[in-house]
Amino acid sequence: MRANQTAHLLRHQSGFTLVELIMVIVIMGVIGGMVSVFMKSPIDAYFDSARRAALTDVADTVVRRMARDIQKALPNSISITTNGPCVEFIPTKTGGRYQSTDGSGSLTTGATSFTMLGSNTTFAGPLNPLPTDQQIAQGDVIVVGNTGQPGADAYSGDNTMLVGAPPFSVTGTTNIETTFPVSAIPTLTVYNSSRFQVVPGNERVVSYVCDSSGLHRTVNSTDFTHSCLATGPLLASRATCTFLFDQRSQTDALIHITLQLSDASGESVSLYHEVHIGTSP
Repeated sequence: MRANQTAHLLRHQSGFTLVELIMVIVIMGVIGGMVSVFMKSPIDAYFDSARRAALTDVADTVVRRMARDIQKALPNSISITTNGPCVEFIPTKTGGRYQSTDGSGSLTTGATSFTMLGSNTTFAGPLNPLPTDQQIAQGDVIVVGNTGQPGADAYSGDNTMLVGAPPFSVTGTTNIETTFPVSAIPTLTVYNSSRFQVVPGNERVVSYVCDSSGLHRTVNSTDFTHSCLATGPLLASRATCTFLFDQRSQTDALIHITLQLSDASGESVSLYHEVHIGTSP
C-alpha cells in the first residue's frame, strides 16, 4: 500500500518550467540593475575619497618638509623665480654669536681663526650635549651679516669662511669659547648683534623645483651656484607648484606655497601653506 502511494506521489511531482526560470532571471536582473544604480554613487564616492586622502597625505608631507627646510634658510638667501615653480636657498645647521675684536661686531680681515661664544659640543656643560648634526665641523661654512646685497652676499662668497681641520680650541671656564681655524676672513659688513650662521659642508644650496615630471629636491653640495636645477630626487609626481615671497617688514617675511597634486585617474588636490622666516642677518 505504501509503495503504491509513493509511486503515485512521484508521478504527480513537477519542477519549474523553462518560462518560469527565464522570468525569475529577468526579474532578478531588473532588481540587480536597480540596486546597482543606487550603490554606484556611494562606491564611487568612497574610492574618490580614498584617492583624495592619499593625495592629501602626500601633499601635506611634502609641504611640511619644504617648510622645515625653508625655516632653516640663511637670512636673505631665499631666491624665487617670479610667480614660478622654483625656490632656492642656502640651508643652515646652527648659529650663534662670535667674539668680535672691539665689541661692535668687527672681525680682523685676513685672520684665519674664528671664535664663537659658547661650546661647540654642549649647550651648557657636559650633561647637555649638542646633536652631532648641529656641531660645527670641518668643511662647514661660517656666514656673517648676510643681507643678500653686494659685499654681503653668501652666494658670491662675500661674507663666508670655510672651517678648517680640528682640533678646535676651547678656552675659558665659565664662559666657554670655541675657536675654529678658518679660511681668511673677508672684509665684512657687520652688526652689533655679532651673529653668525653655519652652512653644512654637504649642503650648500637647496632647490625645490616643479617640472613636467613633478616636484624635485636638489642639493648642490660643492659650491653656492644656484640655477633651479631639477636633478634631485622626485618628492611627488604630477605636481605643479607656485612660490611667492612676501616681505612683511625689515626683519621678517612670508613664503607662500601652493602645491597641486593629481593622479592617473584625474583626481587632484591643492594645498596652500605659509612659512614665516626671519630676514635679519
